[in-house]
Amino acid sequence: MNMDENKKINNEQNPNSSSKNNRRYKYKNHRKKILDSLQNENDKSKIHAAQNANKENLENKSEKKKKKNRNLPSKLTGNEDWQIALAESIEANRVSHENRLHPLKYNNSSEHKIRITPLGGLGEIGGNIAVFETNKDAIIIDIGMSFPDGTMHGVDIIIPDFDYVRKIKDKIRGIVITHAHEDHIGAVPYFFKEFQFPIYATPLALGMISNKFEEHGLKTERKWFRPVEKRRIYEIGEFDIEWMHITHSIIDASALAIKTKAGTIIHTGDFKIDQTPIDGYPTDLGRLAHYGEEGVLCLLSDSTNSYKEGYTKSESSVGPTFDRIFSRSKGRVIMSTFSSNIHRVYQAISYGLKYGRKVCVIGRSMERNLYTTMELGYIKLDRKIFIDADEVSKYKDNEVLIVTTGSQGETMSALYRMATDEHKFIKIKPTDQIIISAKAIPGNEGSVSAVLDYLLKAGAKVAYQEFSEIHVSGHASIEEQKLMLVLTKPKFFLPVHGEYNHINKHKETAIKCGVPERNIYLMSDGDQVELCQKYIKRVKTVKTGKVFVDNQINKQIADDVVIDRQKLADSGIVVIIAQLDKATKTLINKPRVFSYGLVADKHDHAFSKDMAEVLGQFFINIKDEVLNDPKFLENQIRQVLRKHIFRKIKKYPTIVPTIFMM
Repeated sequence: MNMDENKKINNEQNPNSSSKNNRRYKYKNHRKKILDSLQNENDKSKIHAAQNANKENLENKSEKKKKKNRNLPSKLTGNEDWQIALAESIEANRVSHENRLHPLKYNNSSEHKIRITPLGGLGEIGGNIAVFETNKDAIIIDIGMSFPDGTMHGVDIIIPDFDYVRKIKDKIRGIVITHAHEDHIGAVPYFFKEFQFPIYATPLALGMISNKFEEHGLKTERKWFRPVEKRRIYEIGEFDIEWMHITHSIIDASALAIKTKAGTIIHTGDFKIDQTPIDGYPTDLGRLAHYGEEGVLCLLSDSTNSYKEGYTKSESSVGPTFDRIFSRSKGRVIMSTFSSNIHRVYQAISYGLKYGRKVCVIGRSMERNLYTTMELGYIKLDRKIFIDADEVSKYKDNEVLIVTTGSQGETMSALYRMATDEHKFIKIKPTDQIIISAKAIPGNEGSVSAVLDYLLKAGAKVAYQEFSEIHVSGHASIEEQKLMLVLTKPKFFLPVHGEYNHINKHKETAIKCGVPERNIYLMSDGDQVELCQKYIKRVKTVKTGKVFVDNQINKQIADDVVIDRQKLADSGIVVIIAQLDKATKTLINKPRVFSYGLVADKHDHAFSKDMAEVLGQFFINIKDEVLNDPKFLENQIRQVLRKHIFRKIKKYPTIVPTIFMM
């Protein structure tokens, strides 16, 4: 717009204005135009800035998207043929894993059932025995013994109560043995004094049972022996059983595959997974895996080392320690271990021979077990290497290895008698190197400690597990327990062989390996557990218990005898002999009072006087009818004296009153 046009507009807007007014309008118009122009420039600048910012944002987003797209591969899912094939492969592998982990497709049938009843071995270490039964048949797995604790005076071994066996004896088709340790076969001869059934076991187990039968006068019962071959199935009633090789701290141990109409049950027995065993025969993992692929209804597995992390060391790992000890020993080497741990004995003998030593085996069980394994061909040793105990003195000390029993501190063992200077031929010398290659069984710690003290006081050097790598366990640690669970893939799980805390810890391991908690049951002795494809449950509790045995005469000790001994040891005994004038109810002469294990000898007189006063007061207040009932009278005297003694010295001794009525 030019000036003339502006002027024209102004004149039109103000036709009557003067020239002064015209100038004022012109000024305002000009000012307005300048302001409008500045405002427009400002708006344009803002718009331009906003446009630039928006453009930058779009460019940044586009750049990020480009970067993101560059990091992602092409889509793998879709409708193309190769994408469909890929999806099908993923699903097929998922199904394969499920089938591998759970191979047995259960129909949840309860038509076929099996019942498992442990009669020993749970809540304790030792005394293992279990009954497997169907409606028609039954088998017994292992018949073991256990050791007494310090309160069981005069008791040498403990065997299971066979009360339940008596009730089902007509169903029993055989005894099945997993291995030859005492806690699995030690009670077999006591069992055979009452029952006779076929015994199915590997040759070594039968050989050691044969030795026991000889000791118990049961030689004729060896007709019941049924030697088994591993990887072969034996039909025993309604049970088809395969013995599978397993490694343990004894030769020729086995796990069991027990096939029933209800399903397959795997019983590991005692085991560890030793890949480098002394005899070169590792655990038969292939057969365990085979049954795992077929489908295992239930697994019963060793819980002894449930708290031990990792893997149990191989038996062969003890060898280098033996080698080091033998190479440094200038005197005799005396090695003690379990008499059944033949591979340990064999290693000791091998290193003894390496360093030019003759071998003296002392201890009846050690001699018999070593002879049995040699006779059956499990180990090969020249008999010329052995010498008798009375020949040891003919050789230099550095030419002798003595292998003996007594690793548990047994008072009648050869090592104990050597340590206490009671052995006829062997006395401990300061130059002797003692090796105790065993772990103390729970309850035997005190006995082992006592033997260690005797040996150390005699000046001998002692290698023991507490301060030397001279022993390895024969039981599976946690990782081996996991491997057993993963290989067999059981639907149900029954941890066995151990105290409650051991089986509870084993349960935790099984849950980690995928066994549902609802499919695990923690049994106690006497629990009867019923299994079928549909469920696992306890159906009842049967009577169990322990029977005490005096090993010197191989006879049972009545429960009440053991209880009486415990009472006497704990609280002592008081014997009272008195004469009573029945007419006057007064004592004739002073009663004779004898006490043992209750008060010190120097207090005997005061104690006797006190008892006489209490007894005299008792008779003064007694009723006539009580005097006419001798048994009731004795019981009343016991009660009065026991209460009085408890008030004085806080003990309830055994009271033996003898009252003569005059």
